[in-house]
Amino acid sequence: MISTNDIRRGFLDYFGSAGHQIVPSAPLVPQNDPTLMFVNAGMVPFKNVFTGLETRPYVTATSSQKCVRAGGKHNDLDNVGYTARHHTFFEMLGNFSFGDYFKERAIDHAWTLLTKIWGIDPNRLTATVYHTDDEAYRLWTRLLPERRIIRIATKDNFWAMGDSGPCGPCSEIFYDHGDHIPGGPPGSPDEDGDRFVEIWNLVFMQYEQEANEIVGDLPKPSIDTGMGLERIAAVLQGVHDNYDTDTFKALIAASGALTQTATTGDNQASHRVIADHLRTSGFLVADGVLPANEGRGYVLRRIMRRAMRHAHLLGAKDPLMHRLVPALVAEMGAAYPELVRAQPMIEATLVEEETRFRQTLDKGLKLLDEATAGMTAGSTLAGETAFKLYDTFGFPYDLTEDALRSQGLHVDRAGFDAAMAEQKRAARAAWKGSGAKASDDLWFDIVEESGATEFLGYGADIGEGVVVALVKDGARVDRAGEGDAVDVIVNQTPFYGESGGQVGDAGTLTGEAGFGATVHDTSKQLGKLFVHHAVVDGGTIKPGDPVKLQIDVARRRQIRANHSATHLLHEALRVRLGKHVAQKGSLVAPDRLRFDVSHPVAMSADELAAVEAAVNAQIRGNGAVETRIMTPDEAIAMGAMALFGEKYGDEVRVVSMGHEGGRTYSIELCGGTHVTALGDIGLMKVVGESAVSSGIRRIEALTGEAARAYLTGRDATLREAAATLKTTPDEVPARVAALIDDRKRLERELAEAKKALALGGGAGVEAVGPERIGDIQFVGQVLDGFDAKGLRGAVDDAKQRMGSGVAAIVAVNDGRASIAVGVTDDLVATRNAVDLLRIAVDVLGGKGGGGRPDMAQGGGPDGDQAAAALIAIRAALAD
Repeated sequence: MISTNDIRRGFLDYFGSAGHQIVPSAPLVPQNDPTLMFVNAGMVPFKNVFTGLETRPYVTATSSQKCVRAGGKHNDLDNVGYTARHHTFFEMLGNFSFGDYFKERAIDHAWTLLTKIWGIDPNRLTATVYHTDDEAYRLWTRLLPERRIIRIATKDNFWAMGDSGPCGPCSEIFYDHGDHIPGGPPGSPDEDGDRFVEIWNLVFMQYEQEANEIVGDLPKPSIDTGMGLERIAAVLQGVHDNYDTDTFKALIAASGALTQTATTGDNQASHRVIADHLRTSGFLVADGVLPANEGRGYVLRRIMRRAMRHAHLLGAKDPLMHRLVPALVAEMGAAYPELVRAQPMIEATLVEEETRFRQTLDKGLKLLDEATAGMTAGSTLAGETAFKLYDTFGFPYDLTEDALRSQGLHVDRAGFDAAMAEQKRAARAAWKGSGAKASDDLWFDIVEESGATEFLGYGADIGEGVVVALVKDGARVDRAGEGDAVDVIVNQTPFYGESGGQVGDAGTLTGEAGFGATVHDTSKQLGKLFVHHAVVDGGTIKPGDPVKLQIDVARRRQIRANHSATHLLHEALRVRLGKHVAQKGSLVAPDRLRFDVSHPVAMSADELAAVEAAVNAQIRGNGAVETRIMTPDEAIAMGAMALFGEKYGDEVRVVSMGHEGGRTYSIELCGGTHVTALGDIGLMKVVGESAVSSGIRRIEALTGEAARAYLTGRDATLREAAATLKTTPDEVPARVAALIDDRKRLERELAEAKKALALGGGAGVEAVGPERIGDIQFVGQVLDGFDAKGLRGAVDDAKQRMGSGVAAIVAVNDGRASIAVGVTDDLVATRNAVDLLRIAVDVLGGKGGGGRPDMAQGGGPDGDQAAAALIAIRAALAD
């Protein structure tokens, strides 16, 4: 029997040998279509090529594209497990021509592969064409009898990318499983039966349409085909049911073995749900989607929990899904190596989600059993009850529907929606009563209308979104043009909104008709709405427009490095200083980081050096940075630290990094962006430590290129100083110490020389003699440039020379005067130095001054009144 892996490989090899570029599957999160939740068709990654927005170095391609249909317009979730061909995850085999070949070669390729390479009996094949596509009909008549070429007049056989853009007729190929299976050919009254199964759709893009009207031919007609791998595997493996193919049989067998239950009969649907949802969960996690309460993460959670409920129905007492991951990797890991790389993350995510879900599952099912007791088949469960299950126990609406399906019961969807609306109304009323800014009412309106912004930035630097609102000068507007400063809100974005100390992203927005805007900052409103603060550079934008969002990658890279460094710094401080250290604030910017912690005293140089060394040791270790989603209580129980100022909901991201002594070095609750490996930080250098307030210290640091540039600058300064000192950099400290000692000695000698010279004590200089004022000797002198510190000593010397008398010396420096007045001991009974000083200080424009009766010192700003101050003292002595 040909395996599914062989079929995939054979398809790609065939078209590869026919000149097609074999293109790896794109991630499940669309990179080029903001209207899609997940990639749901093989052509999605090539959409911009078909529309002409993108060119590639090849004109034909082939791929096996991962697809998910579990939310939005294409939602097969409710049917999965209960039909033969519905899946949430599937693979789409496709071959594409971008203006190269057209209908004839596309039909010939399909026929050759199906009938000649894979050996399918031509008598079992039927083709459909759009009713006006005579060309396709004629081409098929070369290969099939006319009775098996069916014209279809409905949109089923006419494909369009949207209301405007490329479009064209289709030709679908059906396989007849035989008359033992009910159903008729396409276009017949019994076409919904399972006998005739569509296995391949050939889309002939040949027209351009506007507003659903064809306006002309495409200049380069193109081909887009899609064949479900699971459907063709069923055909080639001789089975009618996709779940009987080898890949599904292996996963179902693993489920049966682990639950020790039969895989058929009453258990069949549960095993099928588990197998299908295991594939979806594994691939979504591998592509960076994690369970959450909104957006793509919520769809993943619904899928996981639906499978986990079926594991519970099968009697599994402990978490099951993570134990099936090895079987998934064994079946599909060779074709999709991302599964192998992400296996530990997939397993950890599944076990955590199932552990949490099982804690509430029993309570929820008990409530559901009580609510449905006595209800008969065909009855409807109240919407309020379904909402309580959702709001209290985390039961998605469709999980409740699925749980009641086997009992033939329904759920009042209108009642559920009404209860949801009432909860939103109550939340809004509570918000308005919380004292929040009235201006925030605007953001609340936008959230209610459009939902939360989905953040793509954990795994992407670029994305596409649809504008949901524009805000200018505090009010919503319907368009913005060149020069306008406007806040742009989109449905999804890679831009991080400022929170938790991390600054918002900057970058660009671009769109159709020449629209471009520069985003200088991004904020987060109400904890869930990302607002791009932008200036329009050209063109216009309005709600509903698609835009391409590109963050400043270099800036984000620096921010990530600084953010991860704060986590390492936090732990290093706790290890070095003690567990009392707790974060009290932070700033994570592109050029620096700032980290405030509780600590009562300044850190010593040795402590700072030890902390810096510990952080850089982790950086050199280059450990992976891992992220997990869990409840705050679970996170704190495993040792995670909550970040200062962060508000946590029902779930948190737990960021783990580094290793030391057999333990994870840092575990913190954090919603910010981080490096993938610690080596990406490069280097951390502490550049400052200071007090913020009582008991709070602030550490400032640089990382990466900024740290290197800082150290390079310091090294250059050191070398310049060494050159000036005519020594080596290593000898600069000793040389500087010697120069300081020399300076102190010279300053002492100079001060003594100035004092001696000023007072007449220098060699060959006549001493200033005292004058007599009545019966009192008085020495009064003004010294320019004399150090005020030496005034008391100079006055003491004058007193000693006189033996009995009063001395007053004024030093003038930079226009300011300092004065000291001394009175010998024999005169203090009649003359007080403090009183004389205050007379002089008043003349000098100063206030106060003080000392003892025998010695007082003060000063004033009017140095040019120094002589007048001495005259005032003389006058006081003469009284």
